[in-house]
Amino acid sequence: MTSHLTHVPAPDGLAPSPQYSHVVWGTGRFVAISGQCAFDASGAVVGEGDAAAQAHQVFANLERCLAAAGAGFGDVVKLTYFVTDVAHLPAVRDARDAHFAGVPLPASSAVQVSALVRPELLVEIEAFALIPERAAAAPDRTGV
Repeated sequence: MTSHLTHVPAPDGLAPSPQYSHVVWGTGRFVAISGQCAFDASGAVVGEGDAAAQAHQVFANLERCLAAAGAGFGDVVKLTYFVTDVAHLPAVRDARDAHFAGVPLPASSAVQVSALVRPELLVEIEAFALIPERAAAAPDRTGV
């Protein structure tokens, strides 16, 4: 079975949005990616006080997580943005557009929160993806 995604930018009766698809469905292996923040490989915050720098780091981290599951941004069906100020959303969208170039945008939600896990963090993003089933099982990454 291969993954096949259908994007519906505007179901009947809803206005289309250039920022997301209203509905995405498909078949394949489900992948959930925990909320990612602007941490580098050593755990240091990238771009303290800079929403654009943090958003780019978050999408780079999401890309690494997707790759670990054998997926890419074209497999993402849903993003949830958590921002400490909705004024950060244009920077988040710019970073998203740079990583989603050439693929349909997934469904998405944005939530303003009072704080994230550390006070210097401005953006956290979680993702859900559907990727093609493989003939062989995916590598066991649990260490069991």
